[in-house]
Amino acid sequence: MSQDGTESLLRELAPQVLGALVRRYGHFDMCEDAVQEALLAAAVQWPDQGVPASPRGWLITVAARRLTDQWRSDQARQRREATVAAQLPPDEALAPGPGDEAHPTDRDDTLTLLVLCCHPALSPASQVALTLRAVGGLTTAQIARAFLVPEATMAQRISRAKQRIRQAGVPFRLPPEPERAERLRVVLQVLYLIFNEGYTTTSGPDLHRVELTGEAIRLTRAVQRLLPDDGEVAGLLALMLLTDARRPARTRTDGTLIPLAEQDRGLWIKPSIAEGVALLTRALAGTPIGPYQVQAAIAAVHAEAERAQDTDWPQILALYELLERIAPNPMVTLNRAVAAAMVHGPQAGLDLLRPLDEDARLAGHHRLEAVRAHLLELAGDHQAARASYQLAARRTTSLPERRYLQARAARLAART
Repeated sequence: MSQDGTESLLRELAPQVLGALVRRYGHFDMCEDAVQEALLAAAVQWPDQGVPASPRGWLITVAARRLTDQWRSDQARQRREATVAAQLPPDEALAPGPGDEAHPTDRDDTLTLLVLCCHPALSPASQVALTLRAVGGLTTAQIARAFLVPEATMAQRISRAKQRIRQAGVPFRLPPEPERAERLRVVLQVLYLIFNEGYTTTSGPDLHRVELTGEAIRLTRAVQRLLPDDGEVAGLLALMLLTDARRPARTRTDGTLIPLAEQDRGLWIKPSIAEGVALLTRALAGTPIGPYQVQAAIAAVHAEAERAQDTDWPQILALYELLERIAPNPMVTLNRAVAAAMVHGPQAGLDLLRPLDEDARLAGHHRLEAVRAHLLELAGDHQAARASYQLAARRTTSLPERRYLQARAARLAART
């Protein structure tokens, strides 16, 4: 198996292995460390020695040995060591072999792990980091590179998150209803945060971080597989697929950003669009409508337009109005302003922006000024549009977005 194939397999198996250990031994933080060591061992050994017949069993066995070795090295935990050692099979049975399965079970704990990693005791940043490590199977170094922070910083963030989980005494099981629905909402929010950070990075030289969008889609697929009748899970997966389908057309060869209206739609990923539309169609037909389904429907309207001028803006505006009723948010209003401008003229959009100037949630956000600049340009007020483009460029920390906004401002300067 290739190195890429091995890495994909390890990411798929990571939550299954961790779930098996936590259910058997408890101590999420220690089990997570042991699983990471087992994943690293497999990443080194499997490309040279081959993948064992039971890769999941191999990982569980190695991680269990790492776990007991850790306990045995701590003399202050002799009593715990004796308890755990009594539960384990003899050492001979723990030696990883091609078909070894120390703890056979078909149970998939991915959803339980996601709920645990997205516990409300953790900050959103910690929820994202712990999800990527414990459920995504990424190393601390990989997560740090994805978010452009030092590895030591990310290690501390993950360590603190695991400490908070331990201190909170969170049991390893899905919470009862109605708490379960709320916790699932947070899980979907965290997965969407991961996707958005990958699709349009908040800082750095690149517009995309494909490793994050890919991981968000993979994890959302896993949740959708476990909850096939949940309309919002299907809606989120459809939204990710329909949005990510545009990725090949979003930048030029030099990394310059291309806005949606100017993209070569022939480059969009057609299988992703087809899958996203099919998921959304099934969800809308059989489940109560939710915010992710509405956002996916908006993305589908864009995807189904062969040319930018064919876009059904009245339908998009109606969908944003619906979204604003069921999930009010300043970003939704911002997007509704664009749709309103396309249907009723730029002044209608500019009127919707005025209340947002007083909304603390958008204070200092570059997107507000970027949208204002675009609408002012459509209205023919090039001087004011140029000033807003320049302000938006100063506010963004994404280099591709900054270059794009500066280029728009420079183009308007040449006209005045």
